[in-house]
Order: sequence, then structure tokens, then C-alpha cells
Amino acid sequence: MVSISQLPNLITISRIALAPVLILLLKDQEYAASLAVFVIAGVSDGLDGFIAKRFHFESRLGSILDPLADKILLLSGYVMLTLLNHLPFWLMLTVAFRDLLIVGGYLVYTSMVGPVQMRPSWLSKFNTFMQIALVIVILAQQALHWVYPPAIEALIYAVLLTTVVSGGHYLWTWLVIKQVEPLKEDDG
Repeated sequence: MVSISQLPNLITISRIALAPVLILLLKDQEYAASLAVFVIAGVSDGLDGFIAKRFHFESRLGSILDPLADKILLLSGYVMLTLLNHLPFWLMLTVAFRDLLIVGGYLVYTSMVGPVQMRPSWLSKFNTFMQIALVIVILAQQALHWVYPPAIEALIYAVLLTTVVSGGHYLWTWLVIKQVEPLKEDDG
């Protein structure tokens, strides 16, 4: 039987399960339904975090699954919107490689030094917000037949900027100032 303390992880897993749904809806260019799925996933992200913190249901598994779910959903959206010609290929590539840099850096660092605690910076959180905003605006534009290319173009370059800067910030934090916190025994 599943414990109530696992509720945040179950919500997170359901968010991961929404990624293929989003991909299929976008493949069929069902933009209103895609927008609904993306918003539901966003609400579930806030809900699982609220429940975990409010009721002290935080877990090591949750700390891994939550950002993984975010990345899977965002990258799914970026890849599909690129294939549908709503986003430039270079932006999708930049977003994907930043995430690969972070995951790869984490794996290399932990293999050399041992487990570390990952905490996203405010810059990384802002970048994620901008990436989400761009997907929502594009989906809304397509669903509502709203046409305002300057807004999309401005958001595209803003996401490029925040993605590059936040990726550089991670490198700076890890390699130059070595601000990485070892994982405590009770965290594992």
C-alpha cells in the first residue's frame, strides 16, 4: 500500500506521464488541449511542492523526480514546438544542451567527489519561468489564433539569454567558486 507521504511523488510521476500526452496532442496540432495539459502539469508542479513542504513529505526520490519531470515536460514541448516550426532549432538546442550540461556536470562531479545536494539558483528558477512562459504564449497564440510576432520573438531571445546565463552561472558556481554542498548522511 502506498503511504500518504508518497503523494507528492505520485503527483510528480503523473506529471511525467503527461509528457507523452503533450507530445501526441502537439503532433496533432491540438493547441488548446496542449495548453490545458501544460497548465495542468504546471499546477501539479506547484501542488506537489506545496504538499511536500507543508506536510514535511520531502524525500530524496522527490528531489530527483521533480526537476526530472520539469525537464522532460519542457524539453518535450520545446522539441515538438521546434518540429512544428514555432521555435527556432537553435533555441531548442541551447535549452537541451544547458540541461545536458547540468545533468552531466552533476554526474561527473558526484563520481569524482561523492553525492552533493543540488539546489537551483534564483537565476535557474527565473530561466525555468521564462522557458515555461514561452511555451504557454506559443500554445495560447496557436489556440486563440493570436498573432503578435514581436512578443514571441522577444520571448525567444529572452529565453536564449536566461538559458545561456543560467548555464554559465552553474559552471561558475561549480568550477570557479566551488560552491557545492555535500549530501548529508540523513538526506540519502
